[in-house]
Amino acid sequence: MSAPMEANVMEFLVEMTTQVPAGTTEAAVDDIRTREAARARELIADGNLLRLWRPPLAPGEWRTFGLFAAPDEVALQQVLASMPLHIWRADKVTPLGPHVNNPATPTSHNPDAQQFFTTFTVTIPSDVDKATVDATYAAEAQTAAAEAAASHLVRLWKLPTTQGFGLWQATTPADLDAILNTLPLKPWMHIDTIPLSHHPSDPV
Repeated sequence: MSAPMEANVMEFLVEMTTQVPAGTTEAAVDDIRTREAARARELIADGNLLRLWRPPLAPGEWRTFGLFAAPDEVALQQVLASMPLHIWRADKVTPLGPHVNNPATPTSHNPDAQQFFTTFTVTIPSDVDKATVDATYAAEAQTAAAEAAASHLVRLWKLPTTQGFGLWQATTPADLDAILNTLPLKPWMHIDTIPLSHHPSDPV
C-alpha cells in the first residue's frame, strides 16, 4: 500500500463505472482497454494513481475503485479526464481526509489475504459519560495500532460525512469480522463492508 502523500496533496476514492455504448466492436473495446492500462502506468509513475480494486460485480458490470492523489478536486478531474475510458465512464468522487488512527507507517501488503473497505458509523449512547467515551476512543487507537502492526489494518481515512473509512486485509471475510468485533468502539458502531478483489493494473 502506498504511503500517504505530502500534506498538500489530497487523496480521493473514485468509483468508476464504465458503460460500453451499444454497437461497439470487440476490437474497439480491446484497444481502449490497452490504452487505459498504459495511461494507468503513467499515472502510477506520476504519483496520481495509488491503488485499484474490483468490487463485487453483477454479470456484465464493469466497475472499479481507485485511490487517487491530486492537489485538489479540479486537478483530480483533469487526471480522470486524461484516462481513455473516461469517455464511457461515470465517476463518483469521494474526498478522503486524514484519520487520527491511520497507521503511522505503511502496512505491508499480504498477497495471500483479501482486502476490504469498511465504513464506520459511530453513534454514542446519550447515557454514556465523557470519561467512558474518552477511554473507549483511547482504547480504539491502541487497537488500531495493534491491528496495523499485525498487517490487518492498511489505511484509515475520514469521509466528508465524518464517518471512518478503512482498508483492511484478512484471510477470509469471517476473519475480518472477528477482527472488527475486537474494536473497542464496536458496540457503538455500524460497519458496512465491501469485499475487494485484485485489479490487473493495481500498482501493488
